[in-house]
Amino acid sequence: MISDRSQVTAMILSAKVAKGIKWADVAQAVGMSKEWTTAGCLGQMTFTKPQAETIGQLFDLSDEAVAWLQVVPYKGGLPTAVPTDALLYRFYEIISVYGGSIKELIHEEFGDGIMSAIDFSMDIQRENDPKGDRVNIVLSGKFLPYKSY
Repeated sequence: MISDRSQVTAMILSAKVAKGIKWADVAQAVGMSKEWTTAGCLGQMTFTKPQAETIGQLFDLSDEAVAWLQVVPYKGGLPTAVPTDALLYRFYEIISVYGGSIKELIHEEFGDGIMSAIDFSMDIQRENDPKGDRVNIVLSGKFLPYKSY
């Protein structure tokens, strides 16, 4: 019996390693971006029944696990307040160093509001560079102004 969504994530990760499946291949099968699909497989998004069934087939999941993929997850959260994984820590560092500038520039351009993480897209690509390949990440979120009332 599965007691929470994290168990399904562990099953997916185990099967991914055992079968040598790439996230881009999962995304293609599901019909969504690799970024969104990966987030879903890691427990951060809700899949439709057909999407969940496709993932179930790819990773040989039980019907119960497939049902869990359709449950709205508890989103967000890391194992520690400050990430200890080196790659995740660099994002924390980027926000620590540049967060104030990002906030100032968004407010200067758009006014008082936020960038949505709901009406949102992300694209991660390899950028070839003779001095060493670069990671190109584009985050695109709808601007949501604060309302006066």
